[in-house]
Amino acid sequence: MNRITQAGRLLLALALPFSATWCLAESAAVGSPLRTPAMQVAPSQKAVLIDLARAGERLVAVGERGLVLLSDDNGQSWRQAVVPVSVSLSAVQFVDAQTGWAVGHAGVVLATRDGGEHWTLQLDGLRAAQIELDAAKAEQATAADQDSAEARVQSAERLLADGADKPFLALDFVDARRGLIVGAYGLVLQTRDGGATWQSLMGQIANPMGMHLYAIGHQGSRWFLAGEQGFLARSDDDGASFAQLDSPYEGSFFTLQSRADGALLVGGLKGHAFITSDAGASFQRLPVPMPVSFSDAIRLADGQVLLANQSGALFRSSVQSEAALLPLGKPLGKPVSSLIEAADGSLIVAGFTGLLRVPQPATAVSE
Repeated sequence: MNRITQAGRLLLALALPFSATWCLAESAAVGSPLRTPAMQVAPSQKAVLIDLARAGERLVAVGERGLVLLSDDNGQSWRQAVVPVSVSLSAVQFVDAQTGWAVGHAGVVLATRDGGEHWTLQLDGLRAAQIELDAAKAEQATAADQDSAEARVQSAERLLADGADKPFLALDFVDARRGLIVGAYGLVLQTRDGGATWQSLMGQIANPMGMHLYAIGHQGSRWFLAGEQGFLARSDDDGASFAQLDSPYEGSFFTLQSRADGALLVGGLKGHAFITSDAGASFQRLPVPMPVSFSDAIRLADGQVLLANQSGALFRSSVQSEAALLPLGKPLGKPVSSLIEAADGSLIVAGFTGLLRVPQPATAVSE
């Protein structure tokens, strides 16, 4: 299993986008935060926000220590939601105006059925590790390759012995019942009943080194994963199994996003970005004028993909500029962990210094 040593934590803190770093480097003593509701934060306080989502026209931001903020006026004002845990939340998604999930540190999976007003705990790291151990033992009973099966069981046993300190870093729900969540150590779990039960997919993914997984996405029945050390994988059977792709780059990927025409963009360390129009069979590098790591990518209402890097620079990719990333306005001058397009066309940006609203006129393409 890929373990994170103390020295490794320092390297991660220096090298990774803070959306992943914050979760991976947080204290291992997570028992109390799993039982402690998120602390109320003053509206004026600059909290660390890690990810953003749309719940209908409502905006939802998640971040450190279980913080969830809601906005019903396109990001002009925010209020805090009720959350039962105080561990950092790394990703959030809604499938409609009411139904959503958030994942984060300590293997936490939270669900909401009222647009983010209240959240319930569906899963934690200990239960996630037990699910993987049960799946590994079930596979071992019938496996032709007993050595490989035994290695998986031993890895799962270490996951369980290590405790709840296992961050989930990304999620992708198709509808109110089915979704996949991914995270550190190659963790991949699936639900088909809205999170009431979960199944491990680690045995169906070609990830023998247990690379951390930072991003997930799908195009119809085809799914993609991206992670550390250039790890890329694709499923052609609606997420039942994943085969590793030949990567165009050995550095980590932190985000992936599909354009309206089906092209897939991946972005990672030091400004490396690539595009594929053949489902990962080949990749073309997208030249970027600054060596700053990409942290997030979204698809805008017009079908373009917008990428953000850690320095606050934004780049767009469209069908008309297929082989290039074009700067979008001036750099924001602050680190960006996530961004979302509000219902009024403005951009909302999250990061270490809180939230920023960029009005629609400011998103005009820079020459």
